[in-house]
Amino acid sequence: MPILKRLFIAMIMAFMMPISSGLAAELNVYSYRVPQLLQPFLDAYTAETGTQFNVVHAPKGLAQRLQSEGAGSPADVVLTVDISRIAELENMGLLSPLNSDVINQRVPAHLRDDGGTWTALSTRARVIVVSNTRVQEGEITRIEDLAKPEWKGRICSRKGSHVYNRALLASLVVHLGEEAAEDWAKAYVDNLAKRPQGNDRAQAKSIFAGECDVALMNTYYYGAMANNTKNPEQQDWAKAIRMVFFNQDDRGQHINISAGGVVKTSPHQDEARAFLEWMTGPTAQRIYAEVNAEYPVNADVAPDPSVAAWGAFKADDVSIEAIGRASSTAQMIIDRTGW
Repeated sequence: MPILKRLFIAMIMAFMMPISSGLAAELNVYSYRVPQLLQPFLDAYTAETGTQFNVVHAPKGLAQRLQSEGAGSPADVVLTVDISRIAELENMGLLSPLNSDVINQRVPAHLRDDGGTWTALSTRARVIVVSNTRVQEGEITRIEDLAKPEWKGRICSRKGSHVYNRALLASLVVHLGEEAAEDWAKAYVDNLAKRPQGNDRAQAKSIFAGECDVALMNTYYYGAMANNTKNPEQQDWAKAIRMVFFNQDDRGQHINISAGGVVKTSPHQDEARAFLEWMTGPTAQRIYAEVNAEYPVNADVAPDPSVAAWGAFKADDVSIEAIGRASSTAQMIIDRTGW
């Protein structure tokens, strides 16, 4: 066969061959999620699609970085671990509309923003934890109970300005109004056994040590402590407490989210959206459940059995976007009350 004819046939065949994934060879991710918890997702997506990732990890300040980088930002996707951080990105006009029927079908409406620029990828419940020996079953059933005088000197807390506590207080602003939420915060602070300090695990350690009887904690920290063979003393902290899913007879348990959005200046809009769609699908949702004991947002994916063993609960279905909007009000209350 003449060489020109062979080249012509090869060119035709090349155009006829399907593109294996249709995705960018690389995606640049800005992430608040710590590397060891994000990497399993990236590895699985790379295995399926061949897409490689470049990741910038930061505990804070990614919105400001994106804003300063402007149109020259290399970021395609941003991932957060709290509603206020994804809401900040939206408010600063840094995200593109997702326009994804796939995400809309998989993720309940109250876990997405009305403008369609971001979506929750997992949920986490911020529960009350209590001493197994010093707090009886049924003594605390509502978050409002923590403002009652009988708990004076018996509560430990991390700082109120931490995003997890701020989101919880923002939910009270949404449900009760600013004045009632501030009254609760004042009484809660009055009930503290010591000044707010440490992380969620530190609160469990304080209960174990008898410094207090009650604290707030994200559920996955309980799982991390209960299964911690590297630091077995944390298993004792977990044994000293039990979780209380609160407000089960009314609005339901407060939840927070991890979330994701496509950066407005990304040159890979379709590919970035495809990655977020995958993050709401079965493979990624199981990773959320298995790796960090989080709850899937996709109802077709069950929680990890170890998480399900903690018990089912009624979740608050208030718009998570409304909680994000109330975060600044919550922060002002935190500042005024000294939480």
